Amino acid sequence: MSRKELSAKGDRLVADRISEALAKSKYVRKAVLLALDGVVGADGQLDTNRTEVYVPNEFVADMVAQHTNLLFGASVNPYRSDALKRLGWAKAHGAVLVKWIPPIMDIKPDDPKLVPFYKKLVELDLPLLSHAGKEKSFPRADQELGDPEKLWLPLSLGVTVIAAHAASGAKYHGERGPDRLARLMRKYPNLYTDISALTQINRPGCLKEALAKPEFSRRLVYGTDFPLINTLMVSPWYPSRLSLHERLILSKTKNPWDRDVLMKYDLGVQAETFTRSANLLVRP
Repeated sequence: MSRKELSAKGDRLVADRISEALAKSKYVRKAVLLALDGVVGADGQLDTNRTEVYVPNEFVADMVAQHTNLLFGASVNPYRSDALKRLGWAKAHGAVLVKWIPPIMDIKPDDPKLVPFYKKLVELDLPLLSHAGKEKSFPRADQELGDPEKLWLPLSLGVTVIAAHAASGAKYHGERGPDRLARLMRKYPNLYTDISALTQINRPGCLKEALAKPEFSRRLVYGTDFPLINTLMVSPWYPSRLSLHERLILSKTKNPWDRDVLMKYDLGVQAETFTRSANLLVRP
């Protein structure tokens, strides 16, 4: 959309355009639209001075309610004074998961103070989608908070956790993120990881590694890192195992969702990975 359209019609147009593109997709029926909570201060309230991006739950829930092919991904900083109440509100309004980016939200996933929050996630049957690995999209980030090892606490309490991006792009205490994530997977069957961002030019070889790790087998979940799949960050012409025929087909595929699915399928992602999210997020 153009800046002119956004000024004239408002940012709800974002959801309309996403929904329209989804409706034209051959391979993707629904998408989770993600809210993003901000940094919370010592008083338990949103700290607007340290928050770079804030997408309220109420805004996303309202947009999603207007479209049958969009799902609500909530975001609640667990340090909010009313965090448990916000979780209940999110569930009542159709949330299918809770999204975190700990390095920019100043969340310590292994903080014992968060036990009540994790127990509430289990009670509400809400999976936690938590960024893992290096955070590259924001100028300020505490990279240590992206260490997948810090997810042991919610996992030990029974929370279904999806560690985003296969914990790629970073080392913690001399060990690579994917290796630390793989060790956790051997211990916790409730741990999954998504393949979003793994075809981006700044993560060479990451998808190949995720597909090859035996610990990740049957634990991979499809994700896009939208809207970056619409940018030069992702292209079939970057070095990869794709054949010339596959590159040509992908370059002619205009729908971003279909192009993303086809690229990942051509690169070896199994069919079951694309359907696993429905089983995790859309409960009967």
